[in-house]
Amino acid sequence: MKRMIIFCMLFFCSSMVLTAASPRTVKYKQILKTIEQLETVVKDKDAELLHTPENPVEGCRYTAVTCFKKGIQKLQPVSSQENTKFNKAIRLMNKFTYRDPGEQCESTCESYEKKTPKEFLKGFANLMQ
Repeated sequence: MKRMIIFCMLFFCSSMVLTAASPRTVKYKQILKTIEQLETVVKDKDAELLHTPENPVEGCRYTAVTCFKKGIQKLQPVSSQENTKFNKAIRLMNKFTYRDPGEQCESTCESYEKKTPKEFLKGFANLMQ
């Protein structure tokens, strides 16, 4: 009987470990949620157009993330009432790091097409997925 209980507990614990999400997955989901929050409070009309990387090749993902992080600094809240929510989301995005420098990428941020802030955020969300 003791062996059966020990076996069941071991089986239960091992199945819980296998179903837990990796820290990286949780981090990317949090970034996606933050991007969705920013889309609702970011100023889109009369705002500066931002260089938006789209479909970067495998070795250029680090450069694309760097471009998005630079562009996020240029975003503005749609109203002063949304300022605290906006600032909180920006602080969280500033903490995000992408650690895979990859290969030397030939394209720069300026080589990408400029788009509106909402399109910029959608491009960032697509990259994070």
